[in-house]
Amino acid sequence: MKRAITALTLTAIAALAQAQDKVTFLTSWYAQAEHGGYYQAVATGIYKKHGLDVTVKMGGPQINGVQLLAAGQADFMMGKDFQVLSGIEQGVPLTTVAAVFQKEPQGMVTHPDVNSLADLKDRTILVATSGRSTWWPWLKLKYGFKDDQTRPYTSNMQPFFADKTMAQQGFPSSEPFTAEKAGQKVKFFLFADDGYPPYGNTIVTMHKTVKDRPELVQRFVKATLEGWKSYMDNPAAGNALIKQDNPKMDDEMLAYAHRKMKELKFFDGGDAARLGAGSMTDARWKATYDFMVSSGQLKPNPQWQQAYTLQFVKDLKVMP
Repeated sequence: MKRAITALTLTAIAALAQAQDKVTFLTSWYAQAEHGGYYQAVATGIYKKHGLDVTVKMGGPQINGVQLLAAGQADFMMGKDFQVLSGIEQGVPLTTVAAVFQKEPQGMVTHPDVNSLADLKDRTILVATSGRSTWWPWLKLKYGFKDDQTRPYTSNMQPFFADKTMAQQGFPSSEPFTAEKAGQKVKFFLFADDGYPPYGNTIVTMHKTVKDRPELVQRFVKATLEGWKSYMDNPAAGNALIKQDNPKMDDEMLAYAHRKMKELKFFDGGDAARLGAGSMTDARWKATYDFMVSSGQLKPNPQWQQAYTLQFVKDLKVMP
């Protein structure tokens, strides 16, 4: 009898030890290299090593990540600083727990004769709707750009190719790749290199999750950053899962994007090189908040610091 009870107890303990906390993570768009670390952590078992059973779900143009997160249909999402600060103003209790990219990867694609962003003051610039409430106000404040010099950007580079006086928004791993394949010479200017303050590719959750399940948040952050470190070293495992979710991603495109992320030191540059991957600082968040207030995108809000917490990255020291 005693042996039977002991055996049952050991079986129960073993089952608990093997139990994995189920977590759903929502990306910001269709699967791509910029999501590689999350897929890598799934593919290589890093999440499981930390007791997590993680499902990575793709975002897309018709998916509202904030709504899904607030409704409990996702535990974490890939977010943006502006999005979270605006959410706090609107009473949505979001909080950022880590910054995977030390730089926001948004930038401008230009023709070869342009030497700086300042040179675009009198040129037509193609801007998508989302850019008008994020980086475009920053360009207006910094360089004196005017709304009447913009035209809509529809993810089609042909108008830009046809007009050598035009510039357009882009990401370093996407539009320059398209231009290269089309035989077009272009330049790319990363806004972060000119002082654009937001972080990129952040991990966002709800205040309630941070309060009620801090140990889970800590494990997810650590495992994710380990996944990203692994992906930047050798992306093969993560890329295989990316291609499963998004067959439009081929090896050449993924390799180009991976190379650009390394060159621009999105993951391991800035404070991450000194403090560890995922690092954030109060000063950097204040710079983003101050810009949003000065540009009229936010009203002054004494609660703005609820948009982030340093507790999960402060002493983590996942060194790139």
